Amino acid sequence: MLAPMQGLTNSALRAHFAEQVRPDVLFTEFMRVSPVAAVKRLSASDLREIAPAECGVPLVVQLIGHGREPLVSAAIAAQEAGAAHLNLNMGCPYGRMASGLTGGGMLRRPEELAEVIPPLREAVKGSFSVKIRAGYEDPEQILSLLPLFEAAGVDFIILHPRTVVQEYGGEADHSITARVVRNTRLPVIANGDIRTAADGRRVLEESGAAGLMLGRGAIADPLLFRRLRGEADPSPDTAARAAELASYLEGILPRYRELFCGDMQVLGKMKAIVSHQEDAGLAKPLKELRKAKSLAAFVAVLSGMSPHG
Repeated sequence: MLAPMQGLTNSALRAHFAEQVRPDVLFTEFMRVSPVAAVKRLSASDLREIAPAECGVPLVVQLIGHGREPLVSAAIAAQEAGAAHLNLNMGCPYGRMASGLTGGGMLRRPEELAEVIPPLREAVKGSFSVKIRAGYEDPEQILSLLPLFEAAGVDFIILHPRTVVQEYGGEADHSITARVVRNTRLPVIANGDIRTAADGRRVLEESGAAGLMLGRGAIADPLLFRRLRGEADPSPDTAARAAELASYLEGILPRYRELFCGDMQVLGKMKAIVSHQEDAGLAKPLKELRKAKSLAAFVAVLSGMSPHG
């Protein structure tokens, strides 16, 4: 699964991934649920992105919000707009998502989840899943929530085994993933710190997870999906990595030109992808891409990296 990443996994990037590396499942960026009854629960722009699939790949609509009535009515609205698969974000660790009762903040009041999860599951006619952190402060909190998810009929759990307060510090502890797998009959999708094919295979083997969700590792290297399947070289040399990165960014660029307005906005979005690249062998071109003052300068660097440039 390609993880939902706010500001990154927009429709253009999802289409590129779907066509080039074919994830088994795609997710929208999270769609904010308005708590105000007098307005639409989901924005018009979000409603336009909703579909049962994208480029033939199942598309999961991820909701982020709080409160039984807002979430249930948003789920109904999403389905009326065409959603076949819905997911509840219970893991976002940033800002008001963590300090309030939205995203990872939902784990601050676990006693209220019994009022939300069952009616939400009942309202969703297709698949319903949760993406969740291991806990708010306690990494074992997830274990106490498994009976609720099972009784409500949640279809699967996507677990990022850090706490909300950790944000992205330290390492994802997939021994927690393994414990969750052993303690539930629900399929568990492992998420967090999977940056290479070796990482993915190790997590699957050691945790017993049903599958993987790839986030930052996939943004850095879309071919990670194909490397995990044995369809691409798991350890390309520096020249091959440079060519792969140039091809990736050159493939995204025309899609971003169509989706976003103006060269500077496109440049900022391209740099957001580059910010996830961590490759010592490509330190010089990556530095040049990050420092490019114009889209033309950015493209010139790409041209120098490409074997066809």
